[in-house]
Amino acid sequence: MTLLETLETSNFIEMGIYGYPIEIQALFFMALRCALVMLKQDADGKEYWVFEFMPMRGGYFIGNVSPARMDFRWFALGNCVAILASLATPEQSAAIMDLIEARWEELVGEMPLKISYPAIESHEWRIVTGCDPKNTRWSYHNGGSWPVLLWLLTAACIKTGRPQIARRAIDLAESRLLEDSWPEYYDGKLGRYVGKQARKYQTWSIAGYLVAKMMLEDPSHLGMISLEEDRQMKPVIKRSSSWTC
Repeated sequence: MTLLETLETSNFIEMGIYGYPIEIQALFFMALRCALVMLKQDADGKEYWVFEFMPMRGGYFIGNVSPARMDFRWFALGNCVAILASLATPEQSAAIMDLIEARWEELVGEMPLKISYPAIESHEWRIVTGCDPKNTRWSYHNGGSWPVLLWLLTAACIKTGRPQIARRAIDLAESRLLEDSWPEYYDGKLGRYVGKQARKYQTWSIAGYLVAKMMLEDPSHLGMISLEEDRQMKPVIKRSSSWTC
């Protein structure tokens, strides 16, 4: 290897360690700019569900952004953590809460909380989810409902000043979890059925409910999972469509 080739190789290694080359950033930016054009040209209507799903008020962080493929699905874990980590601005956090309220049947249904929405159908779920037979549509990681996510939803509700949303979700969980023996996950578009391969008496299902209850009863517990600068912030209780007088 010549001295020039050695220097060039070391430069590529250094860029890989210390950051991303401007070429990659520029290409990624261009891919984002092209996303809307690509969406409009989607002849099979695969992603037009987004326009019907999105209410007039509200929004969310889409599941995955990459130059190869835009994943427009809703993911509960990422959006709740974005609120808790202050990745989402106060306005964006409020929009996520607005979306949950407006699309309650789709995202919460009869058991909080949908891990993702919508479910992947046909042969694609086998490719995306590793062909795990539990991952048929509206089951397990493919649109299943996970009680453990209840605490994250509650924490996000408290931080955004929407405790009434958390109370509504907890009431749903209380009506079924004990009777169903604290299953790992639920199946069905509305989360109506205990998961076909769900284990029962799951510690995280029980813990998720208990943490949610504790935080709702004493919102100061939110400080245990907030960043230092967020601990000084006191949530402002806001009226919303689910507010009961």
